[in-house]
Amino acid sequence: MSPFQITRTLPEHATDAALRDDVLHGLTATPRTLPPKWFYDARGSELFEQITELPEYYPTRAEREILVDRAVDIAAAAGARTLVELGSGSSEKTRYLIDALSGLHTYVPVDVSESALTQAGKALAAERPGLAVHALIADFTGDLVLPDTPGPRLVAFLGGTIGNLLPAERAAFLSSLRALLAPGDMLLLGTDLVKDEEVLVRAYDDAAGVTAAFNKNVLAVIDRELGADFDADAFDHVALWDAEREWIEMRLRSRTAQTVKVPALGLAVDFAAGEDLRTEVSAKFRKEGVRRELASAGLELTHWWTDAAGRFAVSLSTAG
Repeated sequence: MSPFQITRTLPEHATDAALRDDVLHGLTATPRTLPPKWFYDARGSELFEQITELPEYYPTRAEREILVDRAVDIAAAAGARTLVELGSGSSEKTRYLIDALSGLHTYVPVDVSESALTQAGKALAAERPGLAVHALIADFTGDLVLPDTPGPRLVAFLGGTIGNLLPAERAAFLSSLRALLAPGDMLLLGTDLVKDEEVLVRAYDDAAGVTAAFNKNVLAVIDRELGADFDADAFDHVALWDAEREWIEMRLRSRTAQTVKVPALGLAVDFAAGEDLRTEVSAKFRKEGVRRELASAGLELTHWWTDAAGRFAVSLSTAG
């Protein structure tokens, strides 16, 4: 069995503190918001896995199609000896890249979930005896420090997750990533593309109601962790396309006038009937927009691949 190592750079109680901070600021803001990262407790992760199998939800299938068809091309262009994956989760999609990267020495999965990292990392180390796996328990949107591993490095940020960041947040994130890269290192980025509004909305408001349950799960997280008294049945799931900003918004809409208490924060929040709580932004992209955002961060777009239907893109950019 090859080496498996796990390093914690995220303080033990950082997640609890971040949840408190996000809920306090989000519920007292106008309009009210919550970051989408709080969907993903064990139940939320299970629901999201179900979402990826829904007929309406194309992004996971489209990105997998690209990785299956283009992994050899990506590997040839990158020539990486280290693969870093941000938000690695189960590392399922990354296996296509690992198999294609013939000179790969080290895989560095980065995630906030120690259990996910341990399970996926040990499995990979066992399956691929020549591969070193150095997992990082870290928040990749924070001050990420990568281990000392052989270059060149390929940093993968897949799943279209970058779309959950607002434009200013994306700019800061891409600049921080560029600062981690040495000349010759590359970024592999998954981006969902602008398309017909009906297709987009259906992907976030499926007929079976799985996405609605996923959206409402954030309320269950706050109830459990902060002693709040959110009633999920008192909110409706809403998915809207903002044509000007070219992003989908997921919201929870209060069905009645109600007051929600969050005892851990000493907070009482009054919702008007019909008032929205925004839980996710999911930006959709165009090639030239991606090129501009990468260039602003000091990265040059060199390769662009889409699925056969042109719904999703995986791009490769290089640090000059």
